[in-house]
Amino acid sequence: MAEELVLDTAIRDWVLIPLSVVMVLIGVLRYFVSKLMRTTQLPDAKVIKEGQVIIRARNLRGAANFIPAKAFRARKMYYTNEENGLLHVPKDQATNPQAAMFSDPNMAMDMMKKNLSMIIPQTLTFAWVNFFFSGFVAAKIPFPLTQRFRSMLQNGIDLSTVDVSYVSSRSWYFLNLFGLRGLFSLILGEENATDDTQRMMQMSGFGFDPSKSLGAEKDGLGIVQHDWVLPKFEQRAEAVLRKRLS
Repeated sequence: MAEELVLDTAIRDWVLIPLSVVMVLIGVLRYFVSKLMRTTQLPDAKVIKEGQVIIRARNLRGAANFIPAKAFRARKMYYTNEENGLLHVPKDQATNPQAAMFSDPNMAMDMMKKNLSMIIPQTLTFAWVNFFFSGFVAAKIPFPLTQRFRSMLQNGIDLSTVDVSYVSSRSWYFLNLFGLRGLFSLILGEENATDDTQRMMQMSGFGFDPSKSLGAEKDGLGIVQHDWVLPKFEQRAEAVLRKRLS
């Protein structure tokens, strides 16, 4: 049977509250440091042009039935022509986003700065928590949990007799690390909130491949079945009027 523990108020005053305050202050400080290290990059004209082409092709695909068939075929050929269509990307001109990123020193330097602004504070904070607060039972969750949560909530405590609802100091650090986005949204604003989960996801991807988006939009536009709705407007209007009058 799991043991019931009585948490000392000194643990709350000298472990739980200081750890939470330090995590918030480090998150705010990291945001301003990353803001100072951020460099202004001019938008790439080629990327903007390709994005506008994709938007125009999507508008054509969505409103295809509101133009005559001849006009739709002309616009479709203008976008999907295999020789000089706007959505056609030759295989020899397809760019590798990873190679393009590493070929640009400014982009590689910005990525390194972002990674350092996330990794260094996390490493130092985890070393501080692991050295000073290792082995503390910092809090207790006010509802029962299953045994699957033990490894997540009791990191650093190797006692199977302790109830799962108790949270160790090391687990409290990880909960604050990945769970303070709402608080940062209130402090820094929704657009400026630092989210370590999103940063880790950004670290796993090295770039965006526009050729794939152009190819996907080309395939979507190629399978559109045109059905001009203008000749049917009179019939639809007549049906609506008959329904209203009946």
